[in-house]
Amino acid sequence: MKFAPLSLCVFLCGMGANHVSAFTSPSTKTSVSPTVLGASSVDEKDVTREAQKNALLGLLGRKQEGGSVDSVLADPETKEPIRIAATGTLLGGETSKSRITYDIQSPTNSFRGSSDTFLNLLEPVDDEDEEKPMFDDSNDEDSTQKLITGALNGLRVFIPPPVRSALATAGADMGDDYIPMRDLFTSPAVSFAYERGWRQGFAQAGFPGADTEYEMARDYFVPATVGTGSMSTVVDMSCATGLFTRRFAKSKDYGRVLGCDYSESMLTEARRRIMADSTLSKMKSTQLELVRLDVGQIPMQTGSVDALHAGAAMHCWPDLPQAASEIYRVLKPNGGRYFATTFLSSYFGTLQQAEGGQTGPSRQAFQYFESVDQLRKLMEEGGFEHDKIQIEVLGTACVVIRCEK
Repeated sequence: MKFAPLSLCVFLCGMGANHVSAFTSPSTKTSVSPTVLGASSVDEKDVTREAQKNALLGLLGRKQEGGSVDSVLADPETKEPIRIAATGTLLGGETSKSRITYDIQSPTNSFRGSSDTFLNLLEPVDDEDEEKPMFDDSNDEDSTQKLITGALNGLRVFIPPPVRSALATAGADMGDDYIPMRDLFTSPAVSFAYERGWRQGFAQAGFPGADTEYEMARDYFVPATVGTGSMSTVVDMSCATGLFTRRFAKSKDYGRVLGCDYSESMLTEARRRIMADSTLSKMKSTQLELVRLDVGQIPMQTGSVDALHAGAAMHCWPDLPQAASEIYRVLKPNGGRYFATTFLSSYFGTLQQAEGGQTGPSRQAFQYFESVDQLRKLMEEGGFEHDKIQIEVLGTACVVIRCEK
C-alpha cells in the first residue's frame, strides 16, 4: 500500500485553507424580517429565498416569542425541544444574496447555524462565542495551526507510524483525540473526492449505484410516509456531500429532509452542491436543511422521525451500540423505518493484506462486520424486534439493512 507523501500533506493543508476562507463573517443582525439594502426592488431570487425562509419557520413548529419551537430537532444532551430564531440581511443588486443566521436555544444550551452552511447541533456555544462568526477566515497563527492539524488528521490514517513520529517531531500536532472512524471524513480532500470517484468505487463490493440504492430506500419508506404529506420527516444520516439528501428532497415525497453529518467539510460540500442545483434552490414543497451532529447523540426528539437513511455509513461510526439505540429512539413508534447499507469485512481484505495483518490503517478507520448475524444482533440490541429486521447481501460485500420500529 502506498502512503501519501509529505508534499501531499502540504497540498491538502493549502486546500483546507482555501476551503475555509470561502466563508465570510455573518452579516450584521437586524430584525427577524430581512432588510433590503442598496436596491430599489427585490429581485426574483430574493423573493424565493424569503419564501423559503418563511416555509422553514412554518415547518419548524409552534411559533413563540423568541423563535419557533422545532417539531423534530432537540438538544443533543437533554433531548429537550429547541427554539430557532432567524435573523438576516438581503443585499440588493444583480448579485444579491441572502444569508439567514439562526439562533438556536434549548432550556440548557445555545447553538448556532446559518442558511448558507448548516445548523451546528454538535457544539454548544457559550456567552463569549455568541458574537463570534460561525466561521472565522482570519489568518492568525492559531487559525493556521488548526488548518494544518485538521489536514494532517484527515491523512493520518494513511500515514505510517515512522512518518507520524517525524511530523510530530517537526512540530505538527497530530492530536491524541483523533479517532479515524470519526475524523477521516473531516478532511476537505476526502469531501472533495467523495462524489468524484470515491463513492463510485463501492460498486466493487456490490453496491448497486446511487440511483438504485435511493429507489430501494424510497420504496421501503413508503409505508412510513404515505399519507403524511408535508408533515413527514426523512433523515439522511452521515449524508456526506448530500448524494442521497438531494435525491430525497427532489422527490417531493416528504415535507422535510434533514441531511446530517459529523464532518464540517462534508456539510460544506453538501451545501455547495445544493446551492448549485437550480431545482433545489427553487423548491418550495420540501424543506431541506443540513445539520451537524454526532450519530451517537442524535439531537432529535424521541419518536419524531418517519424514516432514517444511512448509506455506506455504519462502518464509520465509532460507537455502534449507542448509534443503533439512538436511531431506534428517534424513529416514530409503530412503523418508523430505517434503511442502511454498509460493507462486510471481506471488502477490506485486500487492504489488510497490503498492511501485513489486521491492525493496519484500514482497520483503524472502519468497523469490520464479519457476518450478517453480527449486524442483526447490533440492531436487536438497539431496540428493533427480531422479526422486523431484514438483512441481505448484494454482490460480494454490500449489506442492505431494513428495520421497522
